[in-house]
Amino acid sequence: MALEQKLHLKLAQRLVMTPTLQQAIKLLQLSRLELEQVLAQEVQANPLLEMNDEPPAEEEAAAAEEEADEGTSGGEGMADDEQAAGEAPATAEPPQDEAQPPDEAFREVELEALFSNYLHDGPSVAPAWEETEEYSLDNSPAPTRSMFEDLSAQLHLLQVTPEINALCEFIIGNLDPDGYLRTADEEMAQQLGVSAEKFCEAVATVQRLEPAGIGARSLQECFLLQLERLPLESQAELVDLTRRVVAEAFDDLLHQRWDRLVQRFGVGRERIRNILEVLHRLDPRPGAQLGPNENVAVEPDVVVTRFDDGWRIALNDDGLPRLRISGRYLRMLQNRGLEGDARGYLRERMRSALWFLRSVEQRQSTIARVATAIVRRQEEFLEKGLPHLRPLVLRDIADDIGMHESTVSRVVANKYLATPRGVFPLKFFFHSAISHAVDGDISSVVVKERIRELIEQEDPSRPLSDARVARQLNRLGIRIARRTVAKYREDLGVPSSEQRRRALR
Repeated sequence: MALEQKLHLKLAQRLVMTPTLQQAIKLLQLSRLELEQVLAQEVQANPLLEMNDEPPAEEEAAAAEEEADEGTSGGEGMADDEQAAGEAPATAEPPQDEAQPPDEAFREVELEALFSNYLHDGPSVAPAWEETEEYSLDNSPAPTRSMFEDLSAQLHLLQVTPEINALCEFIIGNLDPDGYLRTADEEMAQQLGVSAEKFCEAVATVQRLEPAGIGARSLQECFLLQLERLPLESQAELVDLTRRVVAEAFDDLLHQRWDRLVQRFGVGRERIRNILEVLHRLDPRPGAQLGPNENVAVEPDVVVTRFDDGWRIALNDDGLPRLRISGRYLRMLQNRGLEGDARGYLRERMRSALWFLRSVEQRQSTIARVATAIVRRQEEFLEKGLPHLRPLVLRDIADDIGMHESTVSRVVANKYLATPRGVFPLKFFFHSAISHAVDGDISSVVVKERIRELIEQEDPSRPLSDARVARQLNRLGIRIARRTVAKYREDLGVPSSEQRRRALR
């Protein structure tokens, strides 16, 4: 059978992600800081967009001044020329019957209304913070130093030679976030062109810095460095024994070979248990104590305010770049005499600017709709506090505003809501439901808070196990299993009952 090529026509429907739709989706999931960067980049890439605070074009102003000067400084012999110059602007415009109709692409758009009322004329919908609250320097976040800066500052307080100081700074720069030196000494010494003895001396200098255990090559060395600085007091014998166990039988210790440890060191199991309690006081990640903390200043995207008739939301666009279409390029595009590639380029840039402004406007409108729906469902939380936080999922908000769940998910990502009770990420309001015998469904956040309260009120000598916490919650009407309590307790960062009992000892 011979092979041959044929052409077939087929009609089919499919979803196509156009570039404009991709741009709208991208803008929707951006945070406030990322949106500021995108707006600034778009102004640089598209000449038809400009900042609202930019002054008028200097060339046009200079040209107007020159024409005014020429019209008032001519002599008697230039009267006819001046009259001709005065008539030129009137005759330069095309007659009404020869004027070119506007482009088809812009007939349906009221350009003047769009350009004069988008992101540059209207006042900010969010109240200025300095008008509603007193600003204090005490409320601003303190600058934090990185691990390298902190250790370098300690290094400068030591009396070391310039050569050792340079080696120490190189070592500090190669520490991982946990504070360990993972690269082999011989490899780094060869890279720096120094002897192994000199490099080991620099490593020992770094290990003298705080916190104890910094610059260790392994977990075993990290524990030994911390045990050397552990205060002895009345437990000198126990600390010495712990140091021997870590130095000589660390592998048996990691694999919990208690019988071998008992036979090797001639101690009882109770003594081994005391050694483990000493090790629990050590930090396996000393580098985590240094570096920036998680206290980051947040600018809310939406502000919620209480009024007599209810709660109102307002978009906080203070500080965002305010964009507008350049009037100069708009007149060039409407000019009948502009033809060829220049006109095609301006039309393409105009279309891109229109879609970008519409995408930003749609982003703001969608965020406002989602925030309004969230506030409507969480009014009791705003008025009465955390115990009244209602369970909420993305589908609930999507059904309220008539959008897909993926759209709502993009809106709540990296967005913050300022309320009288504090600033919360929009994701904070979305939690699973736990069945309650009286109140129906309650939020898992409320259950976690109940678990925290029960553990804080427990008898330290008899800490509550997860099963006992579950039974107490069941008496309160909250239907929850022991494994769910264990999961929520771990999310709260609360140790188990056995660990709390050991800590008390």
